[in-house]
Amino acid sequence: MIDRTLRVDAAIAVALAAVQVAATYAAAQHQPERHTFNALAAVLLAGASLVLTFRRRWPRTVLWATLAFTLVYWVIGYGRGPVFFSLILAFGTAVYMGRRRGAVTALAVGYVGFLWLAPALGREDWPGLGAILGLGAWLLVLWSASEWVRLRHERAIEAAHVREEEQRRRVSEERLRLARELHDVLAHNISLINVQASTTLHLIEHDGTDESSVRAALGTIKKVSQETLSEVRSVLGVLRQVDEAAPTAPAPTLARLDELVAGAASAGVDVEIAVEGEPVSLPAAVDLAGYRIAQESLTNVLRHAHARHAAVRVAYASDAVTVEVVDDGIGAATEANGNGIAGMRERATALHGTFDAGPRANGGFRVRAWLPLDVDR
Repeated sequence: MIDRTLRVDAAIAVALAAVQVAATYAAAQHQPERHTFNALAAVLLAGASLVLTFRRRWPRTVLWATLAFTLVYWVIGYGRGPVFFSLILAFGTAVYMGRRRGAVTALAVGYVGFLWLAPALGREDWPGLGAILGLGAWLLVLWSASEWVRLRHERAIEAAHVREEEQRRRVSEERLRLARELHDVLAHNISLINVQASTTLHLIEHDGTDESSVRAALGTIKKVSQETLSEVRSVLGVLRQVDEAAPTAPAPTLARLDELVAGAASAGVDVEIAVEGEPVSLPAAVDLAGYRIAQESLTNVLRHAHARHAAVRVAYASDAVTVEVVDDGIGAATEANGNGIAGMRERATALHGTFDAGPRANGGFRVRAWLPLDVDR
């Protein structure tokens, strides 16, 4: 099946052949000194145009064929007219398609052939200086215009590649961001569920356990599991690109640290919150990063530290916010080697902030993130 490009080029070639033959025939009627326009003249002009059907597939071959047809017509001495249309298109296509060396060679051969071949065969007078300089200038303009079109085309292709690469980079960054979101949500909430489930089993296994304690633990499990499902659905909805309406649940921010601490407290860890400075409105990315870092830190406290006490400190300044979480646990080595630490560091560095985590000199573990408010710098 003939592809669309070949059909278009064939239509252009046929139309150009008709124009060249008809217009040149009309012009030749007023040039009695020239060789009479006959069937061979029509075949040469039509052939020079019709081979353009394959100009994209074999640009160099088509250029030389068009040059040969046109040069033979010219040397025989047929009437002058618009006989160079097909040759101009063939030359421009060769340059556009990157066949520059062949195109320049054909240009040089044509320059010599159209000026001196007919006089060398005794069919015309030798060209004057004006004709020599005029044709050279015209061919130089043709070459320059073709190169300009080629450069525009290459720059357009390069710009398209840059846009595609930028799009791939953004998609990759978005996937990493969503992966961090899923990790933080699941790690924290599943840890709470695990702790509460263990507590509930322990209570059930002992006779005389207060039923209200069991109910409270099960209620916490139910609430946390619902929140987990809701947040996971939200993230998956972004992945599927099906969420048209704005989310109904509040976005995770540092203003909701009380809820985060309440979950940890229900798991048996005494957590304190300290806020320093005057709370200010934070950029969404900074607010979310601060919340997730605090969330992941408390998750590590629940899973690894075996701590009884923890403290979350949020310090507001004019140019940054600092989030710090410390505990009195004994699982520092395990905490430091987890994926959560790497994820928290990625969140901080993505915002041009700083992050450090490690054991404290007097025992326990400390996580500290400094997040600048100027996230666009």
